[in-house]
Amino acid sequence: MKKQILIIVSNANAIGPNHRRTGTFLPEVAHPYAEFDNAGYQIDFASLSGDTPYLDALNLADDPDNLKFLTGKGWAEMQKAKKLENVDVSAYDAVFVPGGLAPMVDMPENPLLKKVIAETYERGAVVGAVCHGPVSLLNVKLSNGSYLVNGKHIASFTTAEEDHYARPDVSFDLQTALSNQGAIFHAAAPWSANSIADGTIVTGQNPASAKGVGEKMINILEAKA
Repeated sequence: MKKQILIIVSNANAIGPNHRRTGTFLPEVAHPYAEFDNAGYQIDFASLSGDTPYLDALNLADDPDNLKFLTGKGWAEMQKAKKLENVDVSAYDAVFVPGGLAPMVDMPENPLLKKVIAETYERGAVVGAVCHGPVSLLNVKLSNGSYLVNGKHIASFTTAEEDHYARPDVSFDLQTALSNQGAIFHAAAPWSANSIADGTIVTGQNPASAKGVGEKMINILEAKA
């Protein structure tokens, strides 16, 4: 039976006091999408508000997977993302949250998103996120009251990377926040590929890590077959 992946994207298009333009970072959705598509999976999109999501880093469109996403069915489907509250997430084998600065705006506290992530994890499905996408794991509490990331090996955009990227625009440091909730944080050299799987949770550090997150999610899903 074909595996089903739900990609949950932010609806934000600006961040910070200077209203920096943002959205989902193109390679962080396009590269995993390519891996899922090549594996023959059904891929659907949801967003928090149901409004049309935004893309960032369109200047990277010359990358083959990015270009295929933009000109093929990926971006067309993402623009039709359903409102998360109208999606039966229990039907999916995995959820994946791409980054970009946008998730730092609407994903740190969203109650429905936190519920969806917790329920997905607790039923044994795969949870993946990359770069700023792991902010979706922040403040997720399991049924026993513990934080999802507590004791888990996690990667995300690092303090060192943020210091040279968007420090004035973000309201908190993601590496610090995840670590404060008990994550065992794995930081590689800035901008190097770094993805890590801990059970059914797969996270990645930055755009260069997005392909690896997709690959690791597929490895877990195929092992479940």
